[in-house]
Amino acid sequence: MIKIQSLVHQYHNVPALQFPDWEIKDREQWLLLGSSGSGKSTLLNIIAGLLKPKSGNVMLDGTSLYGLSTRKMDQFRGQKIGIIFQRPHFIKSLNMYDNIAIASSFAGLPVDGKRILMLLEDLGLANKSKSYADELSQGQLQRASIARALVNHPSVLIADEPTSSLDDENAEKVISLLTTQAASSGASLIVATHDNRVRNRLSKEYLL
Repeated sequence: MIKIQSLVHQYHNVPALQFPDWEIKDREQWLLLGSSGSGKSTLLNIIAGLLKPKSGNVMLDGTSLYGLSTRKMDQFRGQKIGIIFQRPHFIKSLNMYDNIAIASSFAGLPVDGKRILMLLEDLGLANKSKSYADELSQGQLQRASIARALVNHPSVLIADEPTSSLDDENAEKVISLLTTQAASSGASLIVATHDNRVRNRLSKEYLL
């Protein structure tokens, strides 16, 4: 379960962003909606433990994120939170298998090779485990990002504009994969988007 309470964040010389309280129960799937500049990415980064708010609290599975030390926060994030960024980021010198495996190592968890291969197969990338980022299409990279985000059995899966750079066919595939993979992994799902193709797929909405 995720709870955000009394969250406020402020960048230099601009009005403060104030976020309504929000509770996300286990396995729920939510859209995070708002116009450009409304604070969607800021809120996702706060929930993901990447950006400390000016005030307020984020609770995940009973743990106050910003009560953790930096080291414990990094490990907690790696174990509990799967993040899919708008544009996939991979280490160019590592193949897809190793890029996913390193997410477990960074979280202080053992590498589960069977799970990595299972996720790649489920995401239509069974023959890409030894491929490098520059050998994959944008749609394939986005699917590999989902595999990496899911490998540690996270409590919550966070996706920031995951379909913005994709055509209709790949956008449909990615949102279907996000919803089905989150459900099968028992993870809550938060998707920040302004893409109307996504809005029809998730019923719960949090509006900024």
